[in-house]
Amino acid sequence: MLRPLVSVTVARLTVRGLLGRRRGILLLVVPALLLLISVIARSSAADKHDLAVSILGQLSLGTLVPILGLVVGTGVIATEIDDGSIVYLLAKPLPRWKIITTKLAVAVVTTWAFAAVPTLLAGLIIYGTQDNLAVAYTLGTLVAGAAYSALFLLLGVVTRHAVVAGLAYALVWESLIGNFVKGAKTLSVQQWGLSVAESVAADGAISASVALRAAVPLLILVTIAATAFASVKLAGLTLASEE
Repeated sequence: MLRPLVSVTVARLTVRGLLGRRRGILLLVVPALLLLISVIARSSAADKHDLAVSILGQLSLGTLVPILGLVVGTGVIATEIDDGSIVYLLAKPLPRWKIITTKLAVAVVTTWAFAAVPTLLAGLIIYGTQDNLAVAYTLGTLVAGAAYSALFLLLGVVTRHAVVAGLAYALVWESLIGNFVKGAKTLSVQQWGLSVAESVAADGAISASVALRAAVPLLILVTIAATAFASVKLAGLTLASEE
């Protein structure tokens, strides 16, 4: 009975630390910009389908989700490691994997709240329920957000330069190489999310470069592997501190 209670405590402390800093402001500003752009696009004379695909695919799934995943994923643990407060948490009789999974759960839910919900609202504002675009991109945001959260949480454990490394990954690999180099698209979280979105939207409404049968296993594999490796590295951090 003790372990679930401790996990709730870890989650509460993680949320407080995550939303009580400047990160909380950024988490509100980025989705607000997406909704503002969507309102402006709604009144535009341009083709609404093209606008929806551009804003939901490139701006939301391609930019908003990795940025929020980075801010949240590194924020749930990297700060504690940097300032040394993680020692107090590690002193608790709690398995390291449970610390990681609890913090990952907070990161995923937060990313969903500040990325997936605004994506759904933006899609409805721009294009309504046509072609199931809003729901499709929201689902793509959900799965990509979970994978990003796990990856960036791992970065927060393995390096003190997690934000820099995460930005390099998001900007160079996901936004540049993953979008324009054909072979690299297979290893892009953004493209995996886009593949899931394509499977939900009406035929021809969304175009993805990665087949769904490859995207889903890769999303699951990356999320589980990153979580497991982060748990192992956190256990190693404990041993290092004890020595």
